[in-house]
Amino acid sequence: MPDRPGDRPWDRWRSAVLVAASVACGAIGWSGHVLLLPVAILFPALWAMAPSRLIVAFVSAGYFLAASRGLPQGVTNFYAADLWPGLLLWLVASTSFVTVHTALWTQRRREDASGRQAADAARAARYLLALALMGLPPFGITGWASPLTAAGVLFPEWGWWGLAATVAGLAMMTSRGRLAAALVLGGFWAWSAATWTAPRLPEGWRGVDLELGETLGRDTSFARHRVLITTVLRNAHRDDRVIVLPESALGFWTPTVERLWREALRGHDIAVIAGAAVIERQGYDNVMVAVSADEARILYRERMPVPGSMWQPWLSWTGQGGGARAHVFGNPVAGIGEERIAPLICYEQLLLWPVLQSMLYSPAVVVATGNGWWTKGTAIVSIQKASVIAWAKLFDIPVVMAFNT
Repeated sequence: MPDRPGDRPWDRWRSAVLVAASVACGAIGWSGHVLLLPVAILFPALWAMAPSRLIVAFVSAGYFLAASRGLPQGVTNFYAADLWPGLLLWLVASTSFVTVHTALWTQRRREDASGRQAADAARAARYLLALALMGLPPFGITGWASPLTAAGVLFPEWGWWGLAATVAGLAMMTSRGRLAAALVLGGFWAWSAATWTAPRLPEGWRGVDLELGETLGRDTSFARHRVLITTVLRNAHRDDRVIVLPESALGFWTPTVERLWREALRGHDIAVIAGAAVIERQGYDNVMVAVSADEARILYRERMPVPGSMWQPWLSWTGQGGGARAHVFGNPVAGIGEERIAPLICYEQLLLWPVLQSMLYSPAVVVATGNGWWTKGTAIVSIQKASVIAWAKLFDIPVVMAFNT
């Protein structure tokens, strides 16, 4: 009996090479260096070249697990537990990505020229469907490591045209013309790397990074607020109008905290944007607040908190309440003064739909905050920053970031 496809030595070697390449693709592309993001555009080619559905599953898992390799250590840090819960969550998080890409893969067949073109078109359409599904809820809730993020490095300042060009390039990578597509995209990558400049900082804005570890947001004492107020005033330069503090900086947002900050800012012509938590009857909102001497208000409610550790919808299903609320498609932009901003809190910076939804409204500034103390020993914060920078460069929008480590 002749060997079945996938049983021949060449197929086994090719499968091993594809899986190894997918792991390298995920690890290098999502290393936290923004200029390496285009390595991720190789994934569609590896997906398309797989000889069987089983190998597609391994290729998809290899890419996703390598890209999200910091998760087990991060979970261990967050819960002060051993590594096993983190490993379990790491595997569970990969399920959507692997399932979608495995289900939409199609077997390559020998055909004539017209048949090959039709097969290439069908395969490209299937990959683009997988890309879209992993960019939108519900699958997109764990839709990290999208190759589409590389658009900002390949086509900086091209905006939606750059996004469309990247989509077309990813589709071509699944076809027999993948080598030509890789050469063209590689040329754009080389040119971008040679002329790359850091993203612009919006005039009059300043982000303040903190190194307060896990106490940020948990220590809500008067002394801690005085430290934060002093930090803001010390970092505010003469022409600064807005100072941005990291996620969770103010802890629980209460009338007492509001009065404290407004009094502290009296006589200073600045506004502070800072992370806080607003307690509601059925849980809490992870928010950005804007506070100045004249007013204080909730600026933004997070659209997608971290699943599991923050967003726990099963609690409301059972009537228990608790956990962060997800405003999935709510408040994509916010206003500070006369400027429209695109707010992105922590986990949202790893996903597609929050940033693309915000870009539909042509914001003037991207404001990205995070509380990454739990990511110590991983590249998670660097990956978040690289993702934000890539999107800001694609749409040529100034960006201000503030992170706690």
